Amino acid sequence: EAGASVLLLRACLALLTFPIHLLSFLGIWEPFCRKVFFPFFLDKIGVIHDKKSKKHKQELFCNLSDFRGPSGELKVLEIGTGSGSNFQFFPPGCRITCTDINPNFQESLSRNMKKNQHLHYERFLVAAAEDLHQVPSGSVDAVVCTLVLCSVQSISSTLREVLRVLRPGGAFYFLEHVAAEHSSWKYFWQQVCYPTWKLIFAGCCLTRELWKNLEEAKFSELKIKHISVALPWTPIEPHIVGYGVK
Repeated sequence: EAGASVLLLRACLALLTFPIHLLSFLGIWEPFCRKVFFPFFLDKIGVIHDKKSKKHKQELFCNLSDFRGPSGELKVLEIGTGSGSNFQFFPPGCRITCTDINPNFQESLSRNMKKNQHLHYERFLVAAAEDLHQVPSGSVDAVVCTLVLCSVQSISSTLREVLRVLRPGGAFYFLEHVAAEHSSWKYFWQQVCYPTWKLIFAGCCLTRELWKNLEEAKFSELKIKHISVALPWTPIEPHIVGYGVK
């Protein structure tokens, strides 16, 4: 019953967004999405998401300094930096390596770098989360990743890379939207929107149960909290936030 309604509503949504599906079929949408639409959209929705998640991020990053290395320096690697909306939460003097698979965020990124001159920006790498070979093993104190695991090709490969680049005792910080409770209307709408949402928003998957992947990864200690970040008219309200220690 639910399955049939989901398929019917998916078809209606596909009709409503038919031009995008057509552009995708013709191979035009994806490059346009990466270069123009997604950076623009993320910049706009990012502002709203930042306001709604600000207190969660302040709480999340308040103990980042505790993970300074033996040298007293704090080396942070951020996966999927995007426009750099997390910079404001990092402690003064920490050294940041930024990575993103999409290099088209320059404008908003440089705006956020100028705003946050309390940080040292080491380098920017264009890299997929699953392949951070440019970053040496055991070389960073903390890895940060927010709203990125929803769209990586492989969650397990990404978490393996996270654990590789972290020094022993280092921490992985995350804030991600996840699947809603299966019996809820939210989950029903996540299923309806799934294919069209994934196409429009550069591979973003609505129904990932990321807490399970984190529990399966080899962290020595893991703190996960389920929270709600209400974004009106979107199916991405349920989130998880926390950190894991290598």
